[in-house]
Amino acid sequence: MRVQMLQDPSAETFSKQLLDIGNVKIAIDGTGYVKFPTDFCTIADSQDTLIEQIFPDVHTQYISHEWLAERAILAAKNVDVHHLNLQMLLPGNLVSYKSIDTVCVDSEAVNFPTEFLNSLELPGMPPHNLQLKVGSPIILLRKLNPPRLCNGTRLIIHKLMKDLIEARILNGKF
Repeated sequence: MRVQMLQDPSAETFSKQLLDIGNVKIAIDGTGYVKFPTDFCTIADSQDTLIEQIFPDVHTQYISHEWLAERAILAAKNVDVHHLNLQMLLPGNLVSYKSIDTVCVDSEAVNFPTEFLNSLELPGMPPHNLQLKVGSPIILLRKLNPPRLCNGTRLIIHKLMKDLIEARILNGKF
């Protein structure tokens, strides 16, 4: 959908390559790993190098929404996402949002202690202690107002309140 909206030929090529990987149309080497096409991506030898290649001079450039809209680092595991986010902290005050960590039925509290509930990191769900700053890019996890706000929409945090996060769409049709 984004490839069609943006009409970017390089995004279309990348999208087709991702589909080929998902459909196992990419060659697998002798060790059982996928062999990426040479034009698929740039390989970085460390997370610091990756951050510097994708977000050069992030502490001054993050103010430009157009600059941020052209960049993203995707990670397969939540723990990797948290680690990358902590390495790239932007200037400003950090605001914490904590999830509800109690059970609905009091008799079930023995089966689901608070420490256990706080330790869960489920795919597609934010962490128990979500820490954000104004100006940080975020990705919407759940559809709120289709077709305007769909899963994966990139947003930029505009204002952080006690029970509400105000964000603007970073890029896209709307």
